[in-house]
Amino acid sequence: MSRKGKNIHIYNTLKSAILDGSYAVNGRLPTEVELCVQFQASRPTVGRALKVLQEEGLVERIAGSGTFVRQQPKSGKLAFGLLIPQLGQTEIFEPICGQIAQEALKRGHSLLWGSSTQAGDLSDRQVAEAVCRNYIEHQVRGVFFAPLEHVANRQETNQAIIGQLDHAGIRIVLLDRDYLAYPQRSHFDLVGIHNNRAGYVLAEHLIGLGAKRIEFCAVSDSAPTVFQRHLGCQDALRQAGLAQKLSNLCVGEPEDAAFVRGKLLKSKPDAVICANDATAARLLRTLNGLGIQVPADLRVAAFDDVGYAKLLHPALTTIRQPCRDIGTAAMLTMLERLDNPSLQARDILLDFELVVRESCGAKQSQSKITTQIGPRH
Repeated sequence: MSRKGKNIHIYNTLKSAILDGSYAVNGRLPTEVELCVQFQASRPTVGRALKVLQEEGLVERIAGSGTFVRQQPKSGKLAFGLLIPQLGQTEIFEPICGQIAQEALKRGHSLLWGSSTQAGDLSDRQVAEAVCRNYIEHQVRGVFFAPLEHVANRQETNQAIIGQLDHAGIRIVLLDRDYLAYPQRSHFDLVGIHNNRAGYVLAEHLIGLGAKRIEFCAVSDSAPTVFQRHLGCQDALRQAGLAQKLSNLCVGEPEDAAFVRGKLLKSKPDAVICANDATAARLLRTLNGLGIQVPADLRVAAFDDVGYAKLLHPALTTIRQPCRDIGTAAMLTMLERLDNPSLQARDILLDFELVVRESCGAKQSQSKITTQIGPRH
């Protein structure tokens, strides 16, 4: 790390500790010598960080006595960052980010954007790290981060981003998914939906329509949320007494007819749940090319309810994510984390909505729905 970078890191770390109460008002900070050891930095580097803190009124340096924390105003303008590497590849993040921006503006805070539309392809580690450095230099207090998925180097890049921000003392709130493979859990707050339960609800709906063998389709290098959705589907099959027909997690390219014929349809399923609407849209096109009619021959459902889901042929049954509510919850979670940094990492999971359309065959099976499971659907 450069001397400039280390100076910023020391400043950010001490400022976060002061604002979150780790150092009491009028309490003394560690000596410059102790800070040099703690941060493995030179005395001039530590001195520059303390000088900026003093200029901001956060500390007072008294010759011969030390550096002391001073009373801070109860409110003030904060800067936050958005880091959405694949913004534009899925529709759910645009309303989430828009709502976060509105919540920041409403509270008098500022929001910086770092996205694929503004900073190049953030799946490139160097570009992603450059955005992180920009946020560190702008002294943001927190970053809302949606970890990369669907790229081969996602784990390395996600860890590089997380490591750089965390090392700088910047708080992180994860959006939609963790960056660690399920069932591992990082030490950051996460805001999204209950993906396991969503998978259960979608599979339960298909079972209620008569489906007995449900396959699950996903592309390679998917986010941990996909595996949670698949597990929920498995749970629904077990609960329905269909444990002998548990769903496979079929990973491949939905536009590849050989994959669809040879793997996804090998067990002759009567329904397919896709990891998201984008996967379902591509699968519907392939099935049409193979002469497989949806929903007459095969029921299809997915997750997200993006704008084009209702325009597909047939219109797609899907789980609707409460995107704007997720944005509001993310901002509240960030502010709570800043106020109380010692809280355990939390999953803030919002409710979702099952949107029933033609692709699941609900209209064809309406009488069966009414007589067998009644108002539950």
